[in-house]
Amino acid sequence: MNLSVADSPLSPLPTIFCAADTTSLDQAMALAALMQRAGCGIKLGLEFFNAQGPQGVADIRTSYTDLPIFLDLKYHDIPNTVAGAMRAIAPLGVDIVNVHATGGVAMMIQARTALHEACQACGTVPPKILGVTLLTSLDEKAASQAGFTAPLREQIVALARLTQEAGLDGVVCSAHEIEAIRAACGSSFMLVVPGIRPDGSDQGDQKRVMTPADAVAKGADHLVIGRPITLQDDPAAEAVKIRRTLPGEQ
Repeated sequence: MNLSVADSPLSPLPTIFCAADTTSLDQAMALAALMQRAGCGIKLGLEFFNAQGPQGVADIRTSYTDLPIFLDLKYHDIPNTVAGAMRAIAPLGVDIVNVHATGGVAMMIQARTALHEACQACGTVPPKILGVTLLTSLDEKAASQAGFTAPLREQIVALARLTQEAGLDGVVCSAHEIEAIRAACGSSFMLVVPGIRPDGSDQGDQKRVMTPADAVAKGADHLVIGRPITLQDDPAAEAVKIRRTLPGEQ
């Protein structure tokens, strides 16, 4: 399952990663083909990984070598366990991985160190590593119920600073925190933004949402978009249509 450096992370990464919310390898493969054609990437999360495991990710990577892959597993455990998990995914040659910033500085540092060492050992380029701030399904009330006592934006900026202190490449955040995080962490800090809904789309279970064009205009580097693309009759055409609304991609 080891992949060569030639099959490793691509640069520059696309603006849009389409969320493959499926347990099916066939469905994920089909979406991967469509997104490669549309000039987008694909996000593989827990649903897919729990069903297909590392082999499923490797199958997509080897079948679509030009397709950027965001492996969205949001690791959150003691530092040693997260470091071991990072070593295990190093051979897959994905482009972005993530951990929960609430796991703390020590966990994030060990995750980064373990991943970089393992990638060097197996000949893959290290993925970008992001810290997840707070899930975009949480609003102020839900965050308070979960024990976060600071105002939502203040808490998220603090987690972004913590992520930067640990040496990670950026964070996953909602579009509503982009400007505050940019002010705190600078222009080179990668911001990957889920909770993106084009005009007229169903908000679903997301609370802190924004349109693709507005999010990019505020400073998002990459957008995660799922159902507004995947539920269309022609997902590739929809992805291209959304791309054309983005600043700089017309």
